[in-house]
Amino acid sequence: MIDKEETNFERSILVGIVTQDQDESTLKEYLDELEFLTYTAGGQVFKRFSQKLDKPNPKTFLGTGKIEEIHQYIVENNIHTVIFDDELTPAQQKNITKILDCKVLDRTNLILDIFAQRAQTSYARTQVELAQFQYLLPRLSGMWTHLERQRGGIGMRGPGETEIETDRRIVRDRISLLRDKLRIIDRQMASQRGNRGSMIRVALVGYTNVGKSTLMNAVGKSEVFVENKLFATLDTTVRKIVIGNLPFLLSDTVGFIRKLPTQLVESFKSTLDEVREADLLIHVVDISHHDFENHIESVNEILKDIQSLDKPTLMVFNKIDAYQQEVIQHDDLVTERTSKHNSIEDWKKTWMNKLGANNTVFISATEKENFEEFKRKVYEAVRELHIMRFPYNNFLYPDYDHVIETEDQEGQED
Repeated sequence: MIDKEETNFERSILVGIVTQDQDESTLKEYLDELEFLTYTAGGQVFKRFSQKLDKPNPKTFLGTGKIEEIHQYIVENNIHTVIFDDELTPAQQKNITKILDCKVLDRTNLILDIFAQRAQTSYARTQVELAQFQYLLPRLSGMWTHLERQRGGIGMRGPGETEIETDRRIVRDRISLLRDKLRIIDRQMASQRGNRGSMIRVALVGYTNVGKSTLMNAVGKSEVFVENKLFATLDTTVRKIVIGNLPFLLSDTVGFIRKLPTQLVESFKSTLDEVREADLLIHVVDISHHDFENHIESVNEILKDIQSLDKPTLMVFNKIDAYQQEVIQHDDLVTERTSKHNSIEDWKKTWMNKLGANNTVFISATEKENFEEFKRKVYEAVRELHIMRFPYNNFLYPDYDHVIETEDQEGQED
């Protein structure tokens, strides 16, 4: 939970629903993540609201009674922002804002706001701006409720409509310009990728905040920005890495997340091209997170969407130094054993065993625990791909043990 002693954060509440497809435990996981997103964006969560529904109310998402309960809490506690875990339709957002009389956001809007804060380069800012305008376009009418309250009247009805249509035209023109700009940049980046030569390309992928940038820094000795917040980095970083005597290109890509807005998937096309064109994926997983299995599933769904799920993949289970196993006492005959009681060794015997020993490694990027094993497996995976591509010079890259032995001998001679 986020510390509520902070005073510079925007006072917020979270809202979600329990449905046939989303039980209470799943909703709790989503709201935990939504709270972290809110904290990353600069918000402070005071309360969570939820309701069991067969399906969302098409007008107000929630039932009338729950909306009134939320409104009362907002008035009594000086809440500035209400954040819904699911994407609201333009009509729902407009109706809820009118009833609650405060700022109303959904998960998509929140993620877009974080991306806007985090974008550093002109390219990243252009990608985010395009996604924001695509999200904004169908919601423009909701921004003119101050005219609707006039209930028409002389000189009011027409100008209101004209204002909305003018804004829609401006937004459509801006979307068109941004798309043209991105197409030019995409061609430039495609040309850059083509100019990188025939080196094997490796891409770090994974859920947001799993330690990809930390791993990039540890392997490449580069200075990629790292912070314990979601989406700390948006821009793809590519470094030439040498393990042993074997060079390859390593790229750090934007982190994935559940319910990733489709607008972002579209506008971050070129960033995702680094994944599409990679020869090897290093899928980094935060094994200390209690919901890491669902994180893996979410990443795999996105990889499937961009036709990259079948690529050779090394699963790297990171943050083993932070992993905490819940222990059942010997005399406890009531508690049912679940996956949260697994040790790291127990996990290795589960479905992870089917991945194969050569395709999995358990490390701590910050503590560099098992780092030599990680480098060995990356080296062997890249070496195998290199030999397939250039079979005539496979003698240049012997197995990892031979490389390390040679390096040790050279060090002794020095």
